[in-house]
Amino acid sequence: MRFDIITLFPELFAPFFKAGVTRRAYESALVDVRLWNPRDFADGNYRRVDDRPFGGGPGMVMLAEPLEQCLQAIRSERAESDPAPLVLFSPTGQRLDHGAVVSWAGSAGAVLLCGRYEGVDQRFIDRHVGHQISLGDFVLSGGEIAAMALLDAVARLQPGVLNDEGSHQLDSFNPALDGLLDSPHYTRPEVWHGQAVPEALLSGHHARIERWRREQSLALTAQHRPELIERARAAGRLGREDEAYLRSLADPNASD
Repeated sequence: MRFDIITLFPELFAPFFKAGVTRRAYESALVDVRLWNPRDFADGNYRRVDDRPFGGGPGMVMLAEPLEQCLQAIRSERAESDPAPLVLFSPTGQRLDHGAVVSWAGSAGAVLLCGRYEGVDQRFIDRHVGHQISLGDFVLSGGEIAAMALLDAVARLQPGVLNDEGSHQLDSFNPALDGLLDSPHYTRPEVWHGQAVPEALLSGHHARIERWRREQSLALTAQHRPELIERARAAGRLGREDEAYLRSLADPNASD
């Protein structure tokens, strides 16, 4: 798997590749990441990569030509019969979610374009960009943080990256949890600031522990992300016991 990143600030990625458990993926090239600066493909003494927008207005716009020259160099090095998709991080993009991450994690990779300033010349987008991704309804100074988010999410799904191969199976939004939020977690000491670990987790009764975790997952999801409950229900992922518990949350006097 290979990701080529087009960024005006490649130095931002250096500490990201060297910290945390996902560094294994980058150090081993399991997730091969290469950085490209469009300034290296710009003309003139100043290597200009931006200019004022036509029609006026604040800020600057990234020039199409240096980006295209950079992309062509990437395409030449990758030498793929089926060119990897070019992804732009943009407010108009599709919201990144677990399903999309799983899809990218199983792909051959992509070229990631990190926009800056007021954006990228629309003609370059129309000509080359195949996918647009958004992290949410807010604006960042550039696409680098979004690119890191995608890389981190993809890297941790690769075999051998996490210490426990199955740990990501119990992540929030994972199909193993039926797309629900994960349950709370506790560790030593058993009592901290007067608050004890829930008794079910200390019982040693595996079925009871699993049911407690399932109910906590349902409760947290119903409280914070009720649309995920409806999605799981529509997909037939909630059992009779789940539905009874959800009814008890809405009405403590409800019975099965």
